[in-house]
Amino acid sequence: MKNIWFVYIVECSDKTYYTGVTTDVLRRIRQHSSGKGAKYTRSRRPVKLLYCFQVSSRSLALKEEYSIKKMKRQEKLNYFKRRITEGSHE
Repeated sequence: MKNIWFVYIVECSDKTYYTGVTTDVLRRIRQHSSGKGAKYTRSRRPVKLLYCFQVSSRSLALKEEYSIKKMKRQEKLNYFKRRITEGSHE
């Protein structure tokens, strides 16, 4: 069975954003909030999921993550809002 991949953005307790990829969004958010997620989020708990969207492959998820992490704060929010509004998956 093919894995379904998601790109997500969370808001940390210090109001910064973290973007990641996963096949299980809820599990990953729990990991971040418990201190077992990314190094970046460990000292910025708890985290709150802001947006996520599905992509067709791990490769595409990683490419999206990389491009999003280069964006400025407001660009990230606009990007995710646009993806959600348009309902696009690629």
